[in-house]
Amino acid sequence: MVNRDLLKKLEALKEDLKVVKMELVENPQKHFLTTKSYECTLNNGKVITRESIIKNGGNGSAVTVLPVTRDMKSLLVVQPRVFTKNKIGIELPAGYIDVGEEAIDAAKRELREETGFDSNNWKFLASYYQDQGCSEAFNYSYLALDCEKMFEQNLDSDEFIHYIPCSFEDIVSLAEENIINDAGSLIAIEKAKKFILR
Repeated sequence: MVNRDLLKKLEALKEDLKVVKMELVENPQKHFLTTKSYECTLNNGKVITRESIIKNGGNGSAVTVLPVTRDMKSLLVVQPRVFTKNKIGIELPAGYIDVGEEAIDAAKRELREETGFDSNNWKFLASYYQDQGCSEAFNYSYLALDCEKMFEQNLDSDEFIHYIPCSFEDIVSLAEENIINDAGSLIAIEKAKKFILR
């Protein structure tokens, strides 16, 4: 059963970040997504054509972090996800891995940037492809234990993220009710159960 007080808080955060207008931009100056087409010859002599998505000039590999504070509160983030059905994402902190950056370093950076929390107790949870049909992007999930608030949020100019503490049991309930519904968060939550639910 989802915690009703938590749902009220999430609704207030969602209201603040609700998309009220969305317009198509013709020929934007900066392209975050581009594609490349390849003809691939298989060992059996057959040729297939495939397109690859390039994200911000890189392969789009990313990290997801399930943070747990010293007082056993987990952290969720709420942010605009304009191409989703509800236009808002309730999820775990996450972000892209910079070119030349190790996945664990990206996880630490994203946690600090999105929440201001830091941890010295990290557990690897999983690694997986985002969409192997059109991308080489590889995701990594981590559990950050004993998190402490050490910094202020440090968001990009076009990022608007609220974070909210709740119990891990609340996060599991939100996932079961499809309120948390992005793949990265769902994988991290499922994999973290063996560490948290003992």
